Amino acid sequence: MDYKHLLFIALLSLIACCIIMFLVWIWAKKIKNAGVVDVFWALNFPVITVITFLLSEGFETRKILISSMFLIAELRLGLHLWQRVIGHLDEEEGRYVQLRKEWGNKADRNFFFFFQFQAISNVLLAIPFFIIMANPNTEISILEYIGLGIWVISFFGEMIADHQLAVFKKDTKNKGKVCDTGLWYYSRHPNYFFEWLTWMSYFIFALATPWGVLAIISPAIILYLLLKVTGVPNNEEQNLRSKPVAYKRYQETTNAFFPWWKKG
Repeated sequence: MDYKHLLFIALLSLIACCIIMFLVWIWAKKIKNAGVVDVFWALNFPVITVITFLLSEGFETRKILISSMFLIAELRLGLHLWQRVIGHLDEEEGRYVQLRKEWGNKADRNFFFFFQFQAISNVLLAIPFFIIMANPNTEISILEYIGLGIWVISFFGEMIADHQLAVFKKDTKNKGKVCDTGLWYYSRHPNYFFEWLTWMSYFIFALATPWGVLAIISPAIILYLLLKVTGVPNNEEQNLRSKPVAYKRYQETTNAFFPWWKKG
């Protein structure tokens, strides 16, 4: 495996993602809606996929398989976010409104660095992908099949969770209520759980490749971001502000992340 070539692909991907996020930042500044960063964070992965597919030197069948997994998952997420964010450009999401208030007159500058950090995270999270795409082995191993199986479960799990929440929010009778049906009965954030599981599937897939253990960085970063930074904490704060009583009760009975039976 040519590691210098891998670093070159990663660097090229980073430059592409940083340029895209710079352009998105200019747009976000103009329309005063930083939420568009979420859409293009997801859509940066297909850009990385195309660059890596064209330049990597691994086994063609494996390249097609893992590229398809990456493209399908991230395009689905990107489309979901596109419908949620781009359809309401005049209304910035609560977590970004809060950041804008906290940062005050430094908001535009801070959002610039925030957007660039998202580009860096794109490349860091793509480490499993870079490693897998360089694997020249012409045999697909049992670990790769296991990774594919977990990916299928996580893909449909996240899609179902997103759909259930969207249907719940569309019903005007549910205004002010908490979605606690379907997958949301077992977890307060099943969509985040299955997103993390998707990255776990890439890690397991990568274990069949030399140095594939390094791919653990991706699910580890995703887990940290979801549990401590931009995922669960921001979402929980927003829900507690908008429906404090109902959401507090939900917190007391339902696991935050890993799906499990109700407490009590």
